[in-house]
Amino acid sequence: MKNRLKNRLVGRTAILSLSLAVSSAVWGHGEGKSPEQLGEVNFPTSCAPAVQEKFTRAVALLHSFWFSEGEKAFRDVAALDPSCAIANWGIAAILINNTFAGGATPETAAKAQAAIEQGRAAGAKTERERMYIEAVAQYWRDFSNQAHGARMKALSNAFEQLAARFPDDDEAQIFSAIYLTATQAPNDATYAAALKSAALLELQMKKHPEHPGVAHYLIHSYDFPPIAAKGMTAAQRYSEIAASAPHALHMPSHIFTRVGAWQDSVVSNRRSADVAKEDKAPGDWLHALDYMVYANLQLGRDSDVLGNISEAKAVPNLNPASMPIGYALSAMPARYSVERGMWQEAAALEPRSSRFSFADAMVWYAKALGAARSGNFEMAEQSTKVLGDTVEALKAAKDNYWATEVGVQHQAALAWIAFGRGNKEAALVQMRMAADMEDASGKHPVSPGRLIPARELLADMLMQSGNPAEALAQYERSQINDPNRLRSLYGAGLAAQAANNRERARYFYGQVSQMIGSSSSRPEFKQVRDYLASY
Repeated sequence: MKNRLKNRLVGRTAILSLSLAVSSAVWGHGEGKSPEQLGEVNFPTSCAPAVQEKFTRAVALLHSFWFSEGEKAFRDVAALDPSCAIANWGIAAILINNTFAGGATPETAAKAQAAIEQGRAAGAKTERERMYIEAVAQYWRDFSNQAHGARMKALSNAFEQLAARFPDDDEAQIFSAIYLTATQAPNDATYAAALKSAALLELQMKKHPEHPGVAHYLIHSYDFPPIAAKGMTAAQRYSEIAASAPHALHMPSHIFTRVGAWQDSVVSNRRSADVAKEDKAPGDWLHALDYMVYANLQLGRDSDVLGNISEAKAVPNLNPASMPIGYALSAMPARYSVERGMWQEAAALEPRSSRFSFADAMVWYAKALGAARSGNFEMAEQSTKVLGDTVEALKAAKDNYWATEVGVQHQAALAWIAFGRGNKEAALVQMRMAADMEDASGKHPVSPGRLIPARELLADMLMQSGNPAEALAQYERSQINDPNRLRSLYGAGLAAQAANNRERARYFYGQVSQMIGSSSSRPEFKQVRDYLASY
């Protein structure tokens, strides 16, 4: 049964034409389901008119990172119209998967190269379509010898040329923008690439307020602490523009996390997880659950977190080549123990072994911290050695970002071992180095946040060293990059109370009280309420 969509996925062109004539597409999400909402996309092609609606739907799926469904859609177009060369561009583009995560395998590369060759053999009928195919080919060229970052830079450069050649092709401008954002260096505090992309996308938003890619990619472009608030409009719009796509329901939580809007993040990711479950998309499902775990921990909803983790254990058909899946499965149990300060529980965690050593490192880090902070230094040293070996392996693989991230974990774990053994001065020096190293790098989009901010750990160490005034300063500084973290707010209140700064203690405890509501899952919540009641 066909239903009229919110999507006016449009367009038909004569061969060699860039006409933007609009037609309304009509198809359903499936028997008994609500009409699809994927947004409005206009991507004219020289393909047979009979496949145009299917092609534009496939492009909309690509814009919302609905990879499995989008690949099927592009392959359907290619099968129905073998002369539609640009459908093979779509296949090769969607096989990149998440432009911010990488993780393509040699098998994926072989499929993409086959699609590119098929597109070339079919013979694109316009220069524009030929350039699309050759642009995506830049990502897959020399796959075995190029890291994801280098391939993404080549893709970005190719699309910048395509966008310049066809300045009236808004789809080229939009794709060029997202590929540019994906080249943003995490340690570039100017956010030059991301802000340049955002400027391009803000213009497109005025022209195409219902376009899924524009809203989606604006969120990515503003997904950095100092500029995250600029992404609130896109975040609030995207889930309504493409309400059928699991990733579209999740993406607003990137901004909500950056600004500490935890309830909004829970709602966003609950919707995403439910749709992903229905559509059998385990990667989207687990990614949403990881973000939900993080948000629920900040609200003190520990029982809800256990429900999220239990749900994660039941997710079927897990792809071992999916980085978001590997990351989420390691992160969730580690977060639950560390955020609550259950150090013996953290020390008892069982690490995973996956294709993504930096994801597995999350659990080794939790074990190292847990063992060090509960006095089991032998276990702490064993776990820390794994972290050190992982850093060296990542460096050898030229994966500099994750080598830095795990390097911070390694340094922090060494610091807490030294602190536990009584070498407090040396421990503080090493912990400061770890915090500074982490501040100079950026959070990866696959994660709602690090397992625990290094500067927050530094503040913990200062508190235990009997220096609450400096601990307070470090808790406050930690909240610049990680606002509204419950553990940090409570730590700041505790430090202010110990420093006899009653005004700041009341402020931070008040923030904690607002976030946790009536929750009573942790002993410290009673302490907060008792302190506030004393006024």
